Amino acid sequence: MNNSDLQLSSLPEIASLSVQRVLSVRHWNEHLFSFTITRPASLRFRSGEFVMIGLAVEGRPLLRAYSIASPAWAEELEFLSIKVPDGPLTSQLQAIAPGDPIYLGKKPTGTLVLDTLLPGRRLFLLGTGTGLAPFLSLARDPEVYDRFGQILLTHGVRRVSDLAFRDMLEGALAGDPLVGDQALLQFRYQPTVTREEFPTRGRIGDLARDGRLFAKLAGPAQFCSETDRVMLCGSMAFNRDMANMLREQGFAEGSNAQPGHFAIERAFVD
Repeated sequence: MNNSDLQLSSLPEIASLSVQRVLSVRHWNEHLFSFTITRPASLRFRSGEFVMIGLAVEGRPLLRAYSIASPAWAEELEFLSIKVPDGPLTSQLQAIAPGDPIYLGKKPTGTLVLDTLLPGRRLFLLGTGTGLAPFLSLARDPEVYDRFGQILLTHGVRRVSDLAFRDMLEGALAGDPLVGDQALLQFRYQPTVTREEFPTRGRIGDLARDGRLFAKLAGPAQFCSETDRVMLCGSMAFNRDMANMLREQGFAEGSNAQPGHFAIERAFVD
């Protein structure tokens, strides 16, 4: 038995959870990191869904919902997380290293999936902070490019160092084995920063109001419920304000039962 086997066996078995192994960890700055873990062959999910992950704390599993950042076809699972010094889970999760064991839920779910949206021409993926995670999954899903002619991912953060995965996204996912060629033509990335100098500054809502949000896409310089579909993932204030803006413009929120013009991950909404 190798070291990884010993570590994996150190977590108590829970029927609703599987025990996986950490494969890699990347610290983007002092309060943001991402990590990959093994994916069990039995796990199926739709790009954009979330799953419960966690660690054993004081002998008991401590779990939180995390959006899966890897696409549904990936052999590994990737997650993006903040670091909270006194957070019950993240204070320990930020210290994980390759080979460490980690709990993974068996039932991914969520509303930031294509099933919640009506057909359209332009897809806006609008997120703040770690709300980028589900959009990293969707942006690498071939079905997204089959269903929409243009995809714009806008990531709003406070500082430039918070722009996780910036190089990959600025490169229009070049080299991606499934969507690389389509992304060059259809995918656009627009980061925006609020507290440091950057080519695009301001909150996403302000970019939508003054037209900058639409500068990289063909079509109207405003949201149009007939052609545009929107996904939102960020702080509660961001989700609420953007949802209100969309409703004022005739957009209806979608769900897995009834597709609409925009979607929010309700699991993370107060």
